[in-house]
Amino acid sequence: MRILRVFLRRRPRVLARLAGWSVLEALPAILSGQAVARAVDRGFLAGDPAAGLGWLGLLAAAVLVGAIGTRRTFRCLADLAEPLRDELVAHVVTGTLRRAAVAGGGVDRSAVARLTHQVEIVRDTFAGLIMTTRGFLFAIAGALLGLASLAPVVALLVAVPLLTGLVLFAAAVPRMAARQRAYVLADEDLAEHAGRAFAGLRDIAACGAGHRMAAEISVPVDAQAAAERAVVRMTAARGISLAVGGWLPLAVVLAAAPWLVDHGLTAGAILGSLTYLLHGVQPALTMLIGGLGGGGVRLVVTLDRILRGGGPEPVAHGGPAARPDGADVLLRGVTFAYGRRAEPVVSGLDLEIRDGDHLAIIGPSGIGKSTLVGLLAGTLQPQQGEVRLGGARTNRLDVRTLARQRVLIPQEAYVFTGTLLDNLRYLHPGADVHEIDRAAEAVGLSTVLQRLGGYDAYVTPDALSAGERQLVALVRAYLSPAPLVLLDEATCHLDAAAEARAEQAFAARPGALVVVAHRVSSALRASRILLLDGTAATLGTDGSLRRTSPLYRDLAGHWSVELPVFPARSSLPVSPAQSSQPASSAMRTASNRLRAPVLRRIAEM
Repeated sequence: MRILRVFLRRRPRVLARLAGWSVLEALPAILSGQAVARAVDRGFLAGDPAAGLGWLGLLAAAVLVGAIGTRRTFRCLADLAEPLRDELVAHVVTGTLRRAAVAGGGVDRSAVARLTHQVEIVRDTFAGLIMTTRGFLFAIAGALLGLASLAPVVALLVAVPLLTGLVLFAAAVPRMAARQRAYVLADEDLAEHAGRAFAGLRDIAACGAGHRMAAEISVPVDAQAAAERAVVRMTAARGISLAVGGWLPLAVVLAAAPWLVDHGLTAGAILGSLTYLLHGVQPALTMLIGGLGGGGVRLVVTLDRILRGGGPEPVAHGGPAARPDGADVLLRGVTFAYGRRAEPVVSGLDLEIRDGDHLAIIGPSGIGKSTLVGLLAGTLQPQQGEVRLGGARTNRLDVRTLARQRVLIPQEAYVFTGTLLDNLRYLHPGADVHEIDRAAEAVGLSTVLQRLGGYDAYVTPDALSAGERQLVALVRAYLSPAPLVLLDEATCHLDAAAEARAEQAFAARPGALVVVAHRVSSALRASRILLLDGTAATLGTDGSLRRTSPLYRDLAGHWSVELPVFPARSSLPVSPAQSSQPASSAMRTASNRLRAPVLRRIAEM
C-alpha cells in the first residue's frame, strides 16, 4: 500500500477537490435523521402537516445537492484512477522488457495476465476503494454526528455492535488476502500454461497430442477454479461482520424503544435514529465491508504481483554499482542458452577485446553471432561465466551506464518520426553541427543529406530506404560517446563500397569495434576474426584461418588475401598504392579478380 500512499500524496489538489465534493454528497446523511425527527415531532404529531412537509422538503433538497456532489466526485476519481493505470502499464512493460533483455529469459507469458487483466483489476478496484473509503468516512461521520446530536443514548447503544462488526471484519481480512493471492497466482500459472500450449498448437495437432495437452492444461484450470471458489467462500465472513455491525444495532434500538420512550425520547427522535441507522450507518458499513473485503483485498494482492513482476532495476547482484572504464571486453567461460533445456548457443567461451581492437565475427546463418553480440553488449546475461565491460561485470551495470559504455546497431536500423537532426543527435544530444558534418562525411551520409534537404528535414521510417535508415543509425552511433561499437550486420543493406567506407570510419574512431560480418570483405578489414561453427569459436586472422579452418575457406571462397582493404587498424599487409585507392576503385579492383560463380556466391551471403 505504500506505493498508493505515495501516489496519492503527489496529487493533493485532486484529493482536496474530492474531499470538498464528498462533504456536499454527505449532506443528506447528515440531515436525514434530524429532518425526519422534526417532521414527526414538530409537524405531523403536533398537528402541523405543513411544517412536517417542509422538513421533508428540506431533506429532498439536500438529496438533490448530494447528487451534484456525487457527480463531481466521479470526475475527480478519473483524475486518480487513469494516471495510476498509466503508471502500472509502464511498469509492467518496462519490467518485462528489462527481464527479457538483461536476463535472456525468453517470453514472459504471465506478463500478459498482468498487463491485460491485473492492471485493469487494480485500476477498477482502486477507483472503487477510493469511493468506498471516502463514502464510508463521510457517511458514517455524518450519521454518527447527527445521531449523537439527536439522541446521545442511542449513539451509545449503536456503538458497541458497530465496533464489534468492524473488529470481526478486520480479523478476517488477512485470510481474505491469502486466498486472493492464491487466486492471482493460479491465474498467472494458467496464463503461462495456456501461452505455451497455444504457441505449440500446430505441433500438438501434428503429433496427435491434443488429449495429453488437454490433461496438462486441466491441472492449472482446476487449480484456478478452486482458488476462485475459495475466494467466494470468504463472503460468509463479510456477511457475519455486516450482520453484527449493521443489522444488530437496528435490532437493539427497536428492542430498547419502550425503555427509550419511558426515559423521555420522543417518537420522532426514535424514527430519526432509525433513519440514521438505515440510511447512514448501515449503507456506509455495507459499502466498507463489500469494498474492502472484495475490491480492497484484490487491489493489495494484485498490485503486489504487478510490482513484483516488474522486477528490480538490472543493477549489481549485491555491492555498489560498478563504474566501467574504457572499451575493453572480457569473456570468461561464458555459456548461454535460450531456455533451461535448450542446447547452448555459446558454450565455455573465452574472449578478450582490447581498446583499439577491430574484431569481425563470422559464421553460418543462425550459428549465434547476434547472441554473442548481445552478451558483449550486456543485453543478454550468461547462465555461466562472466562478461566484463571496461573492467566491470555487465550484470552490475544499469541500463544507463551500459548505454554510455557501448552502442549496438542491429540489422534493422531504427529511425523515428522527426527531424533528421533529432535522429542523429539521439545518442549525443550535445553534438554541434560541425561534429555532425564530420560524422556524416566520414560514414557516407552526405548524399542522403543533400537529397533530404538538410538536417531540418522531417523524416519518417517509410520515407527512407533500408540502406538510408542504416546510414542514419550508423552516423548516430558514430556520434555516440560510447567507446565500444557493436555492428550486428548493420551495413547489410549498403553496397560493398558504402559498407567499406562506413567500417573504415568506425575503425578510425577511438575505442573498439566489433562487426558481425555478412560479407567476407568485412572480415578482411578486421585485425582479428572470430569464426563460429556451432561447436567451437576460433580466433585468428584471414591468413591463419585459411590455413586451419575448412569452414572459413568455404565461407571465404576465392577472395584473395591480396584484396585491398582500408588501412585503419588492419594487421593485414597493405601496399601504399592500395591504401591510396579510393573506396570505389578498390572494390572494383577486387571485383575484377573474381570469377562469375564466386560473385554469385558472395551476393548470396
